[in-house]
Amino acid sequence: MSTTVLFTCSPEEATDPVFLEQRIRQELGIQAAQTLDFRWRKRSIDARQKQIKINASFEVAINAKLAPRYQAQAFGPLKANATEVHIIGAGPAGLFAALEAIVHGIKPIIFERGKDVRARRRDLAQLSKNQQLNPESNYCFGEGGAGTYSDGKLYTRSKKRGAIQKVLEWLVQFGAKEDILIDAHPHIGTNKLPQLIEAIRHQIIEAGGEIHFEHKLTDISHIQNKITSIQINGIKQVEVEHLILATGHSARDIFELLHRHQIELKAKPFALGVRVEHTQDYIDGLQYHGRTNDAYLPPASYSLVTQVEDRGVYSFCMCPGGIIAPCATSDGEVVTNGWSPSKRNNIYANSGIVVSIEPTDFPKTSSPFVCLDFQKEVERACWEAAGKTQKVPAQGLKDFVDGVKTLSFPRSSYQPGIVSVNLKDILPDFVYRRLRQAFLDFNQKMPGFVTNDAVVHAPESRTSSPVMIPRDPNSFQHVKFANLYPIAEGAGYAGGIVSAAIDGMNCSEKIANHLIRP
Repeated sequence: MSTTVLFTCSPEEATDPVFLEQRIRQELGIQAAQTLDFRWRKRSIDARQKQIKINASFEVAINAKLAPRYQAQAFGPLKANATEVHIIGAGPAGLFAALEAIVHGIKPIIFERGKDVRARRRDLAQLSKNQQLNPESNYCFGEGGAGTYSDGKLYTRSKKRGAIQKVLEWLVQFGAKEDILIDAHPHIGTNKLPQLIEAIRHQIIEAGGEIHFEHKLTDISHIQNKITSIQINGIKQVEVEHLILATGHSARDIFELLHRHQIELKAKPFALGVRVEHTQDYIDGLQYHGRTNDAYLPPASYSLVTQVEDRGVYSFCMCPGGIIAPCATSDGEVVTNGWSPSKRNNIYANSGIVVSIEPTDFPKTSSPFVCLDFQKEVERACWEAAGKTQKVPAQGLKDFVDGVKTLSFPRSSYQPGIVSVNLKDILPDFVYRRLRQAFLDFNQKMPGFVTNDAVVHAPESRTSSPVMIPRDPNSFQHVKFANLYPIAEGAGYAGGIVSAAIDGMNCSEKIANHLIRP
């Protein structure tokens, strides 16, 4: 039998096991003769006041040992005649859909257009160092999806607490530290995710599932609103009974494929803007009331939001101690995103600052691709402005607000390089105006935010899918095709690793329920 103890302490005290045990004994009134077993349950930082506190929650057992924090999940083995489900995409949604399918005795067969994580790294190095873009293997496409190289943030606004806990426990089972079960804003780190993704792959295969890399969905066949087969790499035909689309927000060719087959799509709101890089010391000093390079506090982050001209402008995917990365998926475009290593120990911090974009911003068309086309236009304009390479147009943040070209930059972690451009001349006016006012608003909340020591990189455009694939909310089936299951970010139903994983698991559970009760 265990109990929970709550208290606040200083960051220094939170790392001192002797203090923690004494404090727990004091809170519970436990005598020295009684044995104590305790561990962190939850922890968060309260930096609202100058005296920073740690909100501590502990699980405690008196004169006993604590039970294991979680029960490991058994996967497989699958029966030889197990029902099959075909999954397009090996990102978080596809991988967790596969794991959940195995739990229900269903055999997952994953087709991933990109390469495995090890081979994928070489293509990322070529992109960053030599600006050589592989359209099938990059920061968005390949084993683990975009989530593999996006810091491994695990915070989600989902209210499905049980499902969140299940995802986090499975991640720990496959190699993540137990800290992700404790921290209020858990993350894994881009350097740690590849090994974890490999462990998931090995488990899927060991249980009897299949994963095929460099296998791209190129066509589908259907009869009477049922998908009958899929084409892989323009050659191979595969019959399917249940098809899960977990293709991510950048698989534009999949949207076009579905549209050609008159499978219903809808334009979806998304967000677009820029990625801003400050020094981590500035963020730490501001958020931690002057404390920088502090051994007792993690690198600080921020979350900002404002309303400008009746539209939200907000920070997105903030990466403390991070790096800005090239995330284009095709020639003729540039895209930025951010990631951090597990220690978040880079000297810079970056965040997307983005403007909400609505289909109603383009009233003259009802095309499901109206927001996608806008996204493409901005990415191409930035590519052209930066010299038609994987360098990106950039500007000092104060110069961005003042509307003048930057003459010199303090630095940039964006490895392909930056080109000085007046972004007022490149970004659509309604985006630039809102960003400019938002930066002024943010400077009121975080004094010194607007400075030329901060560098603006453009664009931050892959925040979420600009296209939705409509599905029935109860069955997860496409509104017209009963055996087609569009899920997660690429279909417009999730954002981030955890929410995508939950969507994938829920989808496999829906399929299993359908098989039991058709």
